[in-house]
Amino acid sequence: MKPVRALLAAVLLAAGTVAGAGGEMPAGKRVAPPAVAPLTLHGVRYEAPPDTRDFGDDQAGGYLVARDARSGRELWRQRIYATAYDPKLESDVQDVFIASLRAGRGGRTLEITDERGRRYTLHLGSRAVQEQGVQNRR
Repeated sequence: MKPVRALLAAVLLAAGTVAGAGGEMPAGKRVAPPAVAPLTLHGVRYEAPPDTRDFGDDQAGGYLVARDARSGRELWRQRIYATAYDPKLESDVQDVFIASLRAGRGGRTLEITDERGRRYTLHLGSRAVQEQGVQNRR
C-alpha cells in the first residue's frame, strides 16, 4: 500500500494540491483573464477591461467601454452580462471575463464571447444586448 500512497503524494505534489502543515488545502486561484485586443470601428475604440471594479462597477468583467479613438475619452460603458456572486465563495474564482470581441453585421454590431463560451451581440445603435447561447468549447 505504501507505493500507492507515495505515487498519489507525488501526483498531488506535482499538481500543487498537497495540504500544508495544518492540513488545510490551499485556496483555489484563477488564472489571469484573457487579454482581449481593442477593436476600432467608425472612430470608436471598444475595449473589454479586465476589471471594471476599478471604475466603481459591481462586477469584474462583462463590460465593454467605448472610447473616442483619437482622444481616448470614454463615450459610454455597457454591461454585456451579469455575474451572480455567491457570498460564501471567493469572488475572484467566480469572475467571468470577456474572452473575444469582433465586429459583426457590417460594423453595426459587436460579437462578444465570454470565458464560459456564452455568445452575445451588442447592437451599437441602441446598445441592446442579445444573448446568442453557448458555442461548443473543446
